[in-house]
Amino acid sequence: MFRLLGLTIAILTLSSHASAFGPTGHRTVAEIASKHLTPEASAAIKQLLGNEFMAEAATWPDEMRSSPDPFWRRESQTYHYINMPDGVSYEESEKNPNGDALTALALFTATVKDKEKPLKERQRALRFILHLVGDLHQPLHAGRAEDWGGNRIDVVWFEQMSNLHKVWDEDLIDYAGLSFTEWTRFLNAKISGEQITAWQKATPLVWATELTALRAGVYKVDNAVMSYDYVYQHMPLIKSQLSKGGIRLAGYLNTLFRAE
Repeated sequence: MFRLLGLTIAILTLSSHASAFGPTGHRTVAEIASKHLTPEASAAIKQLLGNEFMAEAATWPDEMRSSPDPFWRRESQTYHYINMPDGVSYEESEKNPNGDALTALALFTATVKDKEKPLKERQRALRFILHLVGDLHQPLHAGRAEDWGGNRIDVVWFEQMSNLHKVWDEDLIDYAGLSFTEWTRFLNAKISGEQITAWQKATPLVWATELTALRAGVYKVDNAVMSYDYVYQHMPLIKSQLSKGGIRLAGYLNTLFRAE
């Protein structure tokens, strides 16, 4: 019994450091974006990443988080999210002195633009951009500091221990049983030109504001035992956020690499 309890605690401890959108979500956002790039942006990304696919690069910042390098252990840990109290805008909120997803996006954008920077720094910066746009479309990445963006809200997901953050990072997406290429094909076919125009008008600050507007519904947990009803209620939002994230990532990259 004590061994089982210890295992459960270990699982919950590990899950408290869950990444933004799981690999499938991040790859889907990047793959959708790859379908909407300008030739200039596509060529610039190819020049920086070589044969590395955008969907492959988008998960790299999470894969590196256990590296012993000080950048990964200390500097970049806060770059994946924003914490804001309820009813407080980003502009009004107390900023994390170590940075957050919005400040990191601006920082890495400046690095990619600076052609005097070493290639490895610009590659790392581009990978972070591919990743952070996905982060900024996962509702609990603009969560409450006191519960670590839902990481401390324990739930049971189809008879398995999980937490609210992980449900939105991975569990809802993986429930569909689709690969990222299938997600991309299904979602991209339904995105209209009008949606592309509207979604790409929004700035990163607007993306974050949208997440805070979704928080009340996302944080509402009537029953900590989640199954089919929860999927039915929230899968439409997952699909919308993956679609928006992909289209906005494409727009962001197209602007970043626009020929001057």
